This record gives sequence, structure tokens and C-alpha cells, in this order.
Amino acid sequence: MYGAILGDIVGSPYEFDCNNYKGKDFPLFSQRSEFTDDTVMTLAVARALLNTRGQDDTTIKAALVREMQRLGRAYPDKGYGARFNQWLYEDDPQPYRSYGNGSAMRVSPAAWLAESIQEALHLAQLTAEVTHDHPEGIKGAQAVAAAIFLARTGHSKVKIKAYVECKFGYDLSRTCDEIRPTYHHVESCQETVPQAIAAFWESTDFEDALRTAVSLGGDSDTLAAITGSIAEAFYGVPENLKQECRKRLTPDLEEILQACENMILQR
Repeated sequence: MYGAILGDIVGSPYEFDCNNYKGKDFPLFSQRSEFTDDTVMTLAVARALLNTRGQDDTTIKAALVREMQRLGRAYPDKGYGARFNQWLYEDDPQPYRSYGNGSAMRVSPAAWLAESIQEALHLAQLTAEVTHDHPEGIKGAQAVAAAIFLARTGHSKVKIKAYVECKFGYDLSRTCDEIRPTYHHVESCQETVPQAIAAFWESTDFEDALRTAVSLGGDSDTLAAITGSIAEAFYGVPENLKQECRKRLTPDLEEILQACENMILQR
């Protein structure tokens, strides 16, 4: 999950069209680099899935709602969408047919904790459905989870791209140079997930993946979080960037990240 969190932190100063920087030669970290809702919700999903391994769907979804509301309320003003922010404080929160990119940016724990691609897809669907139950919201989460699972199990970029195109119907033919000039801030899965995968596809290492994602513009923290989550599974994350990530988290968020890392390393 370091990849998603680092992408969020690195992309945070450049979010929104007024702050976009369409180049790769920017400081990776600055005083404005901070975690946002992408990190909070990724770690909420991680905690919920860690606590419900092997349990039924109803139990897992209840835990997802509980942890997302708990952490979301603990970290207000982190850039949540208006409808999602309302959901965080509801007594009986229900999904609201969203196809926003929030389902894709928080899904990485599902891919890391799954034992098979079928389980990764199923867990991704559960993590999306508690809020983003529109077919496009579910598809976006599943496509990212599939890419992460395939990357972490040794598949090539060619196979990852082919699987996502065939299974989910995304058009991954455009290059970053073709995307960049007209790309702008948009928060749908349909217009974030393909672009994030394109940035991963063209990258040469983990850091380059983050820089490429940010250079596209748009919803840069979420875009880089998605790209980073796939890039981590494919390249790994340098230890110096892991240290930079941990020092920018609060102790309770770092504890969740460490628990997830421990679970993965025990396999």
C-alpha cells in the first residue's frame, strides 16, 4: 500500500487544474506534500480486510463501512467529495451509485491480501459496493485490483494491459503524450483508471511512475495513487521512499500500514 499512499502524497500539491504541473521535473516532496482522503480510505479498507479475513461478505462490508466512517471522521477536511463526506456521518450509510474514482484509489489492499485473482476481483467489488455501486465504480476498482494482483505475481506489462483491456473494455491505446495536452481535473473511474494505467505502462521505475502520473494533470493525487499502487506491485518501492512515506503519516495510520505489511511479508 506504500505505492498508493506515496502517490497521494506526491500528487497532493498538484491537484486541480489550477495547480497541475504537466512535466516530470518537479520536487517529489515539498512542504505542501501531505496525505489526503486517498490515504485515509486506503488504510480504512486495509484495516477492515485485515480484521475480516475468511469471513462472509456481509461481515466484510459491515467492517468496511465501520472503518471508513471511523477513520474518515478522525481525519476530516482531507478532501472528501461532498456526497462521500455526507455518507461518512450517516447513521445508516447506503451506497449511492457513484462511479467516482474513489473506489479505484482505495482498492489496493484487496489485491495485496487476496490469494487469487478471483478473490482480488471479489474483494475489490465489496470495497466499491459500500459506496460506489454503479457498474463503472465497481469496474474501476476491479481493474486496478487486477492490475496490482497480476503485477505482484510476476506478470509482464504486456499481459497486464491485455487482461485489463479484455476483461474491462478500457481503451489503453493512448500514450501519455496524447493524453496530457487536453487532460483536466475529472473524478470518474472512466476518465482516471485508463490514464493511471497508461502512466504505469510508460514508466521505467517506481519514482518515474509517480512523476509520469502527476505530469498528466487532472486529479493528480488520486491519479498518482492508482498508478503508484500498480507500480509498487511491479517494481517495489525504494526504502528511502518508504521512510518518507512513514514519517508523513500519523502514528495510528502508520500502525495500520505496518500491520498490513507484516501480513504480506508472512506469506
